[in-house]
Amino acid sequence: MKILILTNYANGLYLFRKELLQALTKDGHKVSVSLPPDENEDKLKDLCEVIETPFDRRGMNPFQDAKLFFSYLKLLRKQKPDVVLTYTIKPNLYGALACRIKKVPYLCNVTGLGTAIEGGGLLSKLLLIFYRISMKGAQRVFFQNMRNRDFMNRNGIAVENNVLLPGSGVNLTEHPLREYPPQDKRIRFLAVIRIMKDKGIEEYLEAARIMRSRHKNVKFYLVGEYEEEAREHYEPQIEKLAEEKIIKYYGHIDNVEAVMAKSHVIVHPSYHEGLSNVLLEAAACGRPVLASDISGCVETFVEGESGFAFAIKDTDALVNAMEKVLALSHEERRQMGIAGRAWVEKNFDRNRIIETYQNEIKELKNKRR
Repeated sequence: MKILILTNYANGLYLFRKELLQALTKDGHKVSVSLPPDENEDKLKDLCEVIETPFDRRGMNPFQDAKLFFSYLKLLRKQKPDVVLTYTIKPNLYGALACRIKKVPYLCNVTGLGTAIEGGGLLSKLLLIFYRISMKGAQRVFFQNMRNRDFMNRNGIAVENNVLLPGSGVNLTEHPLREYPPQDKRIRFLAVIRIMKDKGIEEYLEAARIMRSRHKNVKFYLVGEYEEEAREHYEPQIEKLAEEKIIKYYGHIDNVEAVMAKSHVIVHPSYHEGLSNVLLEAAACGRPVLASDISGCVETFVEGESGFAFAIKDTDALVNAMEKVLALSHEERRQMGIAGRAWVEKNFDRNRIIETYQNEIKELKNKRR
């Protein structure tokens, strides 16, 4: 079959779904991916055909979004796919609607609801109507946590054609259990987040300042690229903390696991998630986690056994969670990491997600016969 994938970010597809691309190609399907051009798209070119479809991932210009919708219609006419897989908000809305109009079978994956929907108001109501229309014709809509699924179902979206997936899962071979690092007089906290408000960067930076003023034996790492609209606000703060040797900022790096392996605790202060890949990878390599008490995070660990949850948008709650894990012995933290590994092995093997997609595509193939 000819499979077309619509998404908004090359690196996200490569990091969390390359195994799916490989499996579909191995099954004999021809796979193409449509996404906005960026410096990461070359990573995909050995796995599938890459089609550049420019659009602003975060912009809300109706004229630009209409242009994207017509680009998808044109792409469907040209590619004539047998099935389309959509990921992230704009492909799920405009790509799915284009598929419904063109009567092309499609599978949607809701990787998160986003601020526009969760914030409520008129925009949220309009988006929910749009989702209801675009996803009505989907063969399947995948949700990554129960809260998102229940919220959308209450609003009449994908009520009868949904499936709950354990996020993108984690590749347990690529992310093996790593030896827990010695304390070396320093306990290292790490956050792997895009630099933007909704990922909790403000709380992490402030918590780092507070904790360093209390404890000289803590160090804070930060990995992630800036969202351009947030750079002007946060870059000076991060540079100042780096100069003061409170934070070590790595920027965007491909091999996050190298930094994760030498960290003692992973922190994820995000405001909303589909299901956090960072937390899955942290648990896979055997690191205790501190995470926002929200759906999309709390599923990835067992409270008190492999991690601690804290209230979102609350620096004091994050600091208290850091104090809690700091009060543990080195061996207790190591054992939390081992418990986290056991949890993801049991519940989040990426092969389960691949098999789900393969089964859906087989079902479509059988319908065509």
